[in-house]
Amino acid sequence: MSKSNGRSPSMPAMVLAGMLVALVVIVFGRLAYGLILPSMRADLALSYRQAGTLGTVTALGYLLLVLVGGLAASRWGPRQAVLLGLLALTSGFTGLALASHYWLLVALMALLGLGTAFSFAPMVSLLATWYPQQRGLVIGCMSAGIGAGMFLTGLFLPWLYGLFGNLGWRIAWASFAAVAFAAGVLVLLVVRDPPASGTAGRLPAADKWLIYRNPRVLTVALVYGIIGLTYIVQVIFMFSFMVESGHSEATAGWMMAMMGLLSVFSGPLWGSLSDAWGRGNALSCAMALVMAAMALPLFSQGLATFFAHFFFMGCAVNGMFTMIQAASTDQVAPRYIPIAFSFVTLFFAGGQFIGPAIAGWLIELSGFRLAIVFTCLWLLVGLYLTQRIRRFPPTLAIE
Repeated sequence: MSKSNGRSPSMPAMVLAGMLVALVVIVFGRLAYGLILPSMRADLALSYRQAGTLGTVTALGYLLLVLVGGLAASRWGPRQAVLLGLLALTSGFTGLALASHYWLLVALMALLGLGTAFSFAPMVSLLATWYPQQRGLVIGCMSAGIGAGMFLTGLFLPWLYGLFGNLGWRIAWASFAAVAFAAGVLVLLVVRDPPASGTAGRLPAADKWLIYRNPRVLTVALVYGIIGLTYIVQVIFMFSFMVESGHSEATAGWMMAMMGLLSVFSGPLWGSLSDAWGRGNALSCAMALVMAAMALPLFSQGLATFFAHFFFMGCAVNGMFTMIQAASTDQVAPRYIPIAFSFVTLFFAGGQFIGPAIAGWLIELSGFRLAIVFTCLWLLVGLYLTQRIRRFPPTLAIE
């Protein structure tokens, strides 16, 4: 691993690396599949069940391996874990650009899940450890990479399909591989492990269980799980609800792009606010705003209502991610951050895994409104839990 002499590496360089990692891992590795799927499914003659299974495999791989990624980062250093994850993602994207056999596609999508599990949480822990007084800001800047990626991908992929036709989806995966490789090179050049991570080695099992059972860590984990569940439901189904309500796909697409563009700026802004005002205070405000935005389409399905929904989601949802991630790193000593963050991310991954299935069942049962009520109720539970985060003492839960 690359050990540091104790001097902080360049913050702009580290943040840029974090943004690129977030773009590759979350946007390319998870969210962009939904945009690639129609063209890919048609070209390979996949059934909807097969296509759904491919997405589930990635989510399941992430869920099963995210804790392993944190343990690997704690033992060998976060930088090594991030590089391994980016290598897996580059290989997976390259394979998807070339493969046609279904079971090979399944294996490659599982590889994306592994890469995500080993890259994202360790990169967050690196930023949080190097810049403890500015955790909200640096994690918010990293999250901005997700918003930027969603916005750019929404513009890039349709252009690619128009240019290359049936080959467009393969070129898309190949483009993702090139960016993932570039991210790996940047991490190799500018990212350094903090001094503590170079000597941490294997943590005793008792220390790990102290983290897993700590009430403050568990509270943060539950809130992160709720955020994961509600966010993925919004991303997957709100577009369809808007189209079903009589609006064009193009209009709905622009609304999604607006949300992505706003989230580029909202993460750093909310993160900076939470550094100054307190994590729990700012998180409560952001979650209340998201809950209100989610509830709006229950009362009206007009264009102005959907505009307000996507606008306020863009203003606040990335802030929720930023602040709950920062809150997880606030609870433990630096040497425990990779494990603590991976543990709370396990709940996030679980929420993202079960959310679409439950929401899809509710939509089939009674329409989109019931699924929205379901997400609002969970956000209300999350808002209650954030009041507990507001009352956390300033001392570390585990030193």
